[in-house]
Amino acid sequence: MTDTRHSRRFFCLASLAALGGCGFTPVYGPGGSAAALHDAVLVDAPTTRDAFLLVREIEQRLGRGNPAVYGLSYAIKVDEESIAIDLNDVTQRYNLLGEITYALRNLETGAVVTSGKVSNFTGYSASGSTVATQAAERDARARLMSILANMLITRLVAAPVSAT
Repeated sequence: MTDTRHSRRFFCLASLAALGGCGFTPVYGPGGSAAALHDAVLVDAPTTRDAFLLVREIEQRLGRGNPAVYGLSYAIKVDEESIAIDLNDVTQRYNLLGEITYALRNLETGAVVTSGKVSNFTGYSASGSTVATQAAERDARARLMSILANMLITRLVAAPVSAT
């Protein structure tokens, strides 16, 4: 048992030394790419409720670009899918399938720094009243935009934006 503990400690220390030697820097640490994006990204103005929810989530995490170094453009696509239909052919549950295509560009040069696509889903129940179903759908859309915003931010901070 003692040999196993020593082996694990040695492995952990060796792994940390290897990461330090390869130039590994934490994303949220000093000089990390998250620091380069904080208060430096101007997100396109929202034109829909989904876009408003997405932009709000992004600005809460990254701040508002003032002055902005980067511009973030996005396109939101949300599809609804029936997933539970009862014996009377009435849908009882829906999935919302969301996808965001994005591009982060340097505002000075106009060059695209990084771009990509993130997708995920949420669901909601339609078994209650009409008002309850509408509230459940609104909540599911808000959760979906939050999930997609988090995924998008993770991709942005993982991209090598500080070199641009």
